[in-house]
Amino acid sequence: MRPFSARLAALATAVLALAGLAGCAQGENTDGSVGAQDSGGVKVRLDYAYYNPESLVIKEQGWLEQELGPGSVEWVLSQGSNKANENLRAKAIDIGSTAGTPALLARANGSPIRTIDIYSRPEWSAIVVTKDSPITSPEQLRGKKIAATQGTDPYFFLLQTLAVAGLTRDDVEIINLQHSDGKLALERGDVDAWAGLDPFMAQTELEAGSRLIYRNLDFNSYGLLNANEDFLQSKPDIAAAVVRAYERARQWIKDNPEGAVTTLANAASIKPEIARQQLLTRTQIDIDPVPGEPQREVLNRLLPLLVADGLVRSEQEARTALETLFEPRFAQEAKGAGGA
Repeated sequence: MRPFSARLAALATAVLALAGLAGCAQGENTDGSVGAQDSGGVKVRLDYAYYNPESLVIKEQGWLEQELGPGSVEWVLSQGSNKANENLRAKAIDIGSTAGTPALLARANGSPIRTIDIYSRPEWSAIVVTKDSPITSPEQLRGKKIAATQGTDPYFFLLQTLAVAGLTRDDVEIINLQHSDGKLALERGDVDAWAGLDPFMAQTELEAGSRLIYRNLDFNSYGLLNANEDFLQSKPDIAAAVVRAYERARQWIKDNPEGAVTTLANAASIKPEIARQQLLTRTQIDIDPVPGEPQREVLNRLLPLLVADGLVRSEQEARTALETLFEPRFAQEAKGAGGA
């Protein structure tokens, strides 16, 4: 029989070996990296947003958790592109959904994000007034109070609309309110107009009779899925899994439009007819998911506006940001995998 000290050492070695196996079972490989198929531990912090229908479907269906393991996804609500950008900058999320213009603005001002997928081409913004308002055109906005969420597509929609009407931001009073608060301010009469965002815009249309006095699809930039660069470098396999899930959700929505309406209505606590207005009449999801020339064309047109409004330090910095914003390889690899 071995001495007691030898038996004790052998027992300690066995315990340590079991502990190491347990650690691997919880999501670490032997080299300390996280395997995509392992369970245990958050592998990606991902946003969901009522303006991003694919995110709601992915969250509800649980596809990423099924692939990456239970508890692998931490879901964070984005109430607007500005909040998604704030969370990306603070690294509260790894991947977040914004409109195109806020993504460009964030990168131009130092946020290290790259666009890895295009999730929609929406008409999610317009200029909204109450049903009894005398305002019928953008030219009548001079001297008026207008609610808008700075740093979001509706805000940039407003700036473009003012330019079309021969006005500048100095000709109106812009009240910075989050989207839902802007809707309430309009309905209460605290502001004269609102640069709206769906689903809140569809909600005030259908429930309060509010009117859209100016619409322009070309003034709405695309829906972009953005990731922090260090996350793409350290966990490219997880980023690829997220983009594959987006393609799967895109196909699911195309195959189940009424199911997608129900998903949006339940998530946003809105009536199905409001969700239907947003999703089926004002959101195009049957688009090329690979970020590229269509989005670059829209954003390039906006560069002078961003410079004139003092939102970027220089046009050259903004152009450099646009040239380096897109990372198409993840969407290229996932393209056509929607039926997975």
